[in-house]
Amino acid sequence: MKKKIVMEVQMKCDKCRTKAMQTVAKAYGVEFIGLEGERRDKVVVTGDGIDSIELAKSLRKKVGRTDIISVADVKPK
Repeated sequence: MKKKIVMEVQMKCDKCRTKAMQTVAKAYGVEFIGLEGERRDKVVVTGDGIDSIELAKSLRKKVGRTDIISVADVKPK
């Protein structure tokens, strides 16, 4: 089942945003990546079979502080 994961990532510059997006894009099952929030500090990931814990760990390792805000199932259209 598809999941929508929202994570808040500490990103100070555009280079950090690029690194975060590249890290998420390499993860298994990712179909959509987006940035939300006033400061564009929330990463929204949608896909099938994504492990939110492993994704957060890899973001912490590559970019910095990462908090999982929500994990929700996406209803098929």
